[in-house]
Amino acid sequence: MAKYKGIIFDLDGTLINTIDDIAESMNEVLEQYKYPIFTNDEYKMKIGEGFKNLIVKAMPEEVSDTIIEEATELFNKIYYKKYLNRSRPYVGIDTTLDKLVARNIRLGIHTNKRNYYTNFLIDKYFNRIPFIEVYGECAGIPTKPSPILTLKIIEKMNLRPEEVLYVGDSTTDILTAQNAGIHSVAVLWGFRSYEELKKYGAKYIISKPDELLDII
Repeated sequence: MAKYKGIIFDLDGTLINTIDDIAESMNEVLEQYKYPIFTNDEYKMKIGEGFKNLIVKAMPEEVSDTIIEEATELFNKIYYKKYLNRSRPYVGIDTTLDKLVARNIRLGIHTNKRNYYTNFLIDKYFNRIPFIEVYGECAGIPTKPSPILTLKIIEKMNLRPEEVLYVGDSTTDILTAQNAGIHSVAVLWGFRSYEELKKYGAKYIISKPDELLDII
């Protein structure tokens, strides 16, 4: 009998490597405002809390709220044209998801990415996977680390919190799991370091997707 019967995944930095398209889009925004741009590695520390928070972290502190709103819409327009250019599932994700499905593990996704992009990416790369529910950023509902949508997925899975894992690559994901009262699995192929993930209390830390199979 599996120790865990359900897994909820983050998206960016966990299932799909989206850093190139996000970084290129954000830098194009910054260039239009004549602000300094950042490297992909620098963006890895800014991603994970939704588009607006990415804009806030990338732009100078003195920028007005009006400019932030304007830049967020500009980013969305640019990213819309780029988000499928280089974003791909991480090596080993496809095989691991197939094996989880074969073991009757119930799967879901809770990400801070906007629903449009989330749903399109999932449909493009994982349309064969029977996710119980996929939640992106929803109007009127706080983003992660709020556990609201994670708890909704657990309810739809018809499982107890102790039977579910949350898998992600950031401190936001670890905190989401803690707030939902479930165990977290932090992945090292994403956007954060081992030291940071350990510091914030990930229950498990893995370096390859198939290590999930050993945990469950």
